[in-house]
Amino acid sequence: MRSAFLGIIAAAFAFLNAATAHEARPACLQVTEIAPQRYEIVWRTPVLSGMRLPVVLRFPANARNVTEPVLRELSDSLIERRVIETSGSLAGTRIELVGLQATITDVLARVQMLDGTFSTTLVRPSKPWIEIATSRSSLEVAATYLMQGVEHILFGYDHLLFVLALILIVRSGRALLITITAFTVAHSITLSLATLGIVHVPGPPVEASIALSILLLACEIIRTRRGQASLTARWPWVVAFSFGLLHGFGFAGALTEIGLPQGDIPLALFTFNIGVEIGQLIFVGVVLGALACAKRINPPPKFERYASAAAIYAIGSLAAFWFIERLAEFAA
Repeated sequence: MRSAFLGIIAAAFAFLNAATAHEARPACLQVTEIAPQRYEIVWRTPVLSGMRLPVVLRFPANARNVTEPVLRELSDSLIERRVIETSGSLAGTRIELVGLQATITDVLARVQMLDGTFSTTLVRPSKPWIEIATSRSSLEVAATYLMQGVEHILFGYDHLLFVLALILIVRSGRALLITITAFTVAHSITLSLATLGIVHVPGPPVEASIALSILLLACEIIRTRRGQASLTARWPWVVAFSFGLLHGFGFAGALTEIGLPQGDIPLALFTFNIGVEIGQLIFVGVVLGALACAKRINPPPKFERYASAAAIYAIGSLAAFWFIERLAEFAA
């Protein structure tokens, strides 16, 4: 039953990745004051199955286009740029996101004023507009980036699948605690270094390498099940730490895409990282709780053996698919 449960989780990852991976990504709205009463608007929306997000920006009545919107198509999103001019300041006005209430997508809105004031707001479908304010408190910035960290890890199916593989290969609770801690410390290091610009690694190779790390871990699980020597089984925390450094660059790519507030970079980085850890702990707790419940049922040995093999090969197959897909995008 334990192995069957892991097989179901692996299958669910495949379904969720195909169904909602892009939709779960937040849209981004950047409003930058480039001159008095003149603003550059950058509107980035995710693409799902070739369909753009059905959301339209509605500006205040005192705003007009200086330049017409210019659209740039990427593989997973659309970027629209324009410059608007207002008869007065945008401060105290509202930009509406028409149609957002009919989606499940959040919007991360950032506003940069000429005086250096920078604000970040997470817009929910239940409240599809942004109030342009001159400043935001540190508490609001912390709450925004904390939620972004939690959501990123819970919708980061490749990162969660790696954690699931660690749970599958590590037998004892103490060893699992050390292993997960090593993974956390490692990706926290590279997340900070990459976000602060100290280390730069291109995103596409990192994403492909993350998928490869899951595939290699699945192969290690098979080796241990066959009774063969395995470095991962002997020193799981070393492997978790090594691959954690790689996964940290993936987290940094997401945070760089979201952006950091100029005046609160340390706070935003810290709370985003805390959010990632909270989401990771939630996932580990749910999996361990479900496995504890499954242990109360004694399935036939033959069923357990086949279910275990199915779970491992499902993890490896999904990781191989991601690796080939990302490698093809990188090569293109």
